[in-house]
Amino acid sequence: MPKEPFIINRIKSIGFAFKGLFILIRTESSIQIQLVIALAVTLAGFYFGISKTEWMLQCICIGMVMGIEGLNTAVEKIADYIQPEYDKKIGLIKDISAGAVMVVSIVAVIVGCIIYWPKVF
Repeated sequence: MPKEPFIINRIKSIGFAFKGLFILIRTESSIQIQLVIALAVTLAGFYFGISKTEWMLQCICIGMVMGIEGLNTAVEKIADYIQPEYDKKIGLIKDISAGAVMVVSIVAVIVGCIIYWPKVF
């Protein structure tokens, strides 16, 4: 079977990535909640007229939280596929993956407080 041209292969990869993103948004409540929060802080950014640097930090935080949440979901799906029954080691793996989401979420909240606290109060 001949190898696909590079451009065609990249276009297909982008299509698969969008498919995964839409599945994630449609099926995962945690991503749906984070998407609402992302939209709210984006609107807040326009309302308060945050600086370019603040926009960059906010976008990085949104991307990190949602990206790590996507990876967490993938880890959980793989773990459930490998071991559908309760398993202490699989539980530990899932907890660690969820902990990674917690870390970036805490940092995102701190960044949000640094950006918005002076503007609100």
